[in-house]
Parts: sequence; structure tokens; C-alpha cells
Amino acid sequence: MVFSSPIFLFVFLPFVFLLNKLLPQRFRNTFLLLVSLIFYAWGEPIYIVLMLLSVSVNYGMALLMGPKEDRTSRARLWLVLSIVFNIGMLFVFKYANFFTDNVNWLLGTAIEIPVIRLPIGISFFTFQAMSYSIDVYRGGTKPQKNPGNVLLYISFFPQLIAGPIVLYSDIEKQIQKRDESIEKSASGLKRFAVGLGKKVLIANTLGAVADKVFALAGFEVNAPIAWLGAITYSLQIYFDFSGYSDMAIGLGRMFGFNLKENFDYPYISGSIKEFWRRWHISLSRWFKEYLYIPLGGNRKGTVRTAINLMIVFFCTGIWHGAQWTFVVWGFYHGLFIMLERIGVIRPDKWKFKALGNIYTLLVAVTAFVIFRAETFGQGFSMIGKMFVGWSMTPEMVTFLSATVTPSVVLFLVIGIIGATDLPKKWVRRLAQIRVMPSLLPEIVSMASSLVILGLCVLSLSSTAYNPFIYFRF
Repeated sequence: MVFSSPIFLFVFLPFVFLLNKLLPQRFRNTFLLLVSLIFYAWGEPIYIVLMLLSVSVNYGMALLMGPKEDRTSRARLWLVLSIVFNIGMLFVFKYANFFTDNVNWLLGTAIEIPVIRLPIGISFFTFQAMSYSIDVYRGGTKPQKNPGNVLLYISFFPQLIAGPIVLYSDIEKQIQKRDESIEKSASGLKRFAVGLGKKVLIANTLGAVADKVFALAGFEVNAPIAWLGAITYSLQIYFDFSGYSDMAIGLGRMFGFNLKENFDYPYISGSIKEFWRRWHISLSRWFKEYLYIPLGGNRKGTVRTAINLMIVFFCTGIWHGAQWTFVVWGFYHGLFIMLERIGVIRPDKWKFKALGNIYTLLVAVTAFVIFRAETFGQGFSMIGKMFVGWSMTPEMVTFLSATVTPSVVLFLVIGIIGATDLPKKWVRRLAQIRVMPSLLPEIVSMASSLVILGLCVLSLSSTAYNPFIYFRF
């Protein structure tokens, strides 16, 4: 079951929301826990056992560690065992086939293992479970005695499948007590509608164009087609993933939870460092807290800092999937982060701020070409065509005229504007107009949300199912 499916929108969500409101406060956590397990089991009934095992192991290891003030000498052992378990689970279910294929290629062997299907959301719920164990060891979080609270934290359906990655300390108090006002629910519904619109109306439309471009053979691509594919995919992945995050945050609000933001207009960044402060914020935070800083961060000299950064971005790339194009994408970003860190590239010192924006967009967009490509050859060929592909055959003209329809142009313009903070600024200015009735901005906001919901329903009824990109990570 996914947020953009009719059964979720018209059956699951209304039922869960209304029943949650009708239940006494003391029963709501149990209810949300049960519906979260049903939500996950709907599409992955066998893998719910895996998630329950993950929760049980991390919950048990945290209890064995005990509070920091009563720490025993074996606490480090329990921490190591929990980390080994979590990484081992990821390796088996996400990387075993990839590792075996590469060993066979390097050594000329013919080792065979069964093809293992990737459990949905394993990268997200494993990172959450691992952060809980580590935080208990560090003393930032006390071991929770109630297993239901830990299970709800990890399995809470709005962010279970594709984030944001939530730390237990972020919602520990909210699990115990939270505000579930009408105003908060209305705000959550509007945020959910915006996210659904991002996914269904913008990401799906532009994604269809990107799919057509990346399905072409190399000789069928020139500069305009390559740029069309690069830009539409860059917008698709942003609106697809930020749309899911908006929906998760909105659903969280509807049930009284305040989940942290996961995107902050990354395409307006003036450097790659800033880009990663704005893109997939929860993942960047996780790697900073649990990998970069423990490795030494920037405290051990320039060379060590550069090495630490490359390790982090290697892990960022491989986290996204068992494919070398993802690793190269991670290294590509890591290289520019490192160059900015050591002062080789200093966008903050450039005379014109726009140059920093252009530089960041060029790096991010070309990196996403590698990220989307099926092979290195396709990725680097397309990047090359973006800058030197000046041929224009009749077939290319036909492809462009058939692909770049008025609706595509419309959503391309909406996507480019929507990827900036301009709409946010326009809304603020509208709210500051004193001659308007005080409730008008709120009425306009809610009406717009309902219109978006209506358009999404119409779109979903006439198009095939298109899953979120990050479901496969």
C-alpha cells in the first residue's frame, strides 16, 4: 500500500484518521502501531518478520547496555553486536547479490546465491533502529522499557517506507504526549495534498519524459534531448522524494507528530556543501552524526578530513542501492565537497552569487544523469552529449516535437518555479496584505489543497501506478 494509491486515499487514511480521533488518548499508540504493521504487511507480509526482528534486537541490545550512569563493561559489546546485526541485515538483503556478482567478475568464479528481493524501506528502518542503539550507548537517549514505544517509533507508517529518517530523541516525548488539534490536522492535510501533487502531477509527468530520453540509444541523443532528460529527471527525483517527505510530514501532523523537514529547496544552493544541507537532510544528518564525526570529522587535518568525506559519500552512494552508478554519484558529490572544503573551489568568494548557483546546478544535474543511467557508458555518453551533441536529425526533431507537449512545458515551468522558494515568498507577501480579510489566505490555502487533491484523484484514475523512486532504496 502506498500514499498515492486509491485504497490508501479513500479507505485506509480516512478510516485510520477518524478512528484515531474517536479513541481515548491512552489507546492511540497501540492503534497506530497496529495500523502501521498492517500498512507494511499489505505489500510485504513476509518481511514484517524482518522488521520485527530488527526492532527486537535493537530494543534488547539497548536494554542490555542500560543507562549511561549504570553502564557495565559489556555495554560496548552489545553496541558492537547491534551494529554488526544491522549492517549484516542490510548486506544480506541489499548487497549480497551485488557483492557476489563483483567477486565472480574479479576472480572469474561462478558463485551462485539465490536472488534476494529487497524489502521495502529496509534502508530507512534499519538506520532508525541503529541510531536508537547508538544513542542509548552514547547516553543521549535512555533505553526504553516499553517495546511498543520503540516499535511505534520505527514502524510509524507515514515515514516507514521512505523517510524522513527520524531519531528516537526527536519524537520520544511526542510518543508519550502530543497535540492533536483540529488546526494541526488541517495543516497536515494541506501539507499532504502538496506532497501528493508534487508526486502525481509534477514528478510523474516529468518522469515519463525522462524515461523516454533514457530509453534512447546513444546515437539518438543530441544536446537538446540530453538536457531535456537531465533536467526532467532532476526535477522528477526532487518532486518525487520531497513530495513523499511532505506527505509523511503532513500525515505525521494529522496524528499529532512533528517530523523534521527533509528538503529545503536544494536547487537554489550556492555550493555543493549547501546543497547537502538542503537535500535529504535526515540522511545527511545521520551520516554526519554516526559516521563522519566518529571518523574524526574535520578535527584531524586536511588529508584526514578529505578521506573522511570520501568515505561518507561512498556510503551515501552505496546506501542508495547496490549499483556502481550510485557509488560514482556519491564520489562525484564527495569530490566537489572535498574541493570546496580545502579551498580549491570557493563559490562564497566569487563576485557574482549567480555563478555559485549555476556551478551547483551543473554538478547536481550531471550527477543525477549518472544516478539515473543504467550503465556508466550511458551516463557519461549523455553528459558528453549535453555539451557537444550539436547534430539534429529528422528523427530527433520528431522525438522532441512528440515529447515536449504543451502539458510537459507547463509542468516543466511549474517544476522549475516550484523547486525554488519563490512560491513560499509569494504566499508570505499575500498574507501581509492588510486590506485582505485575515482568514482569506487560509481559505485560499485550503481551497488550493482541495483542488490539488481533486486533480491528483483524476490523474490517478487515468494513469498507471507509478511508485516512488526511493521505494527501491
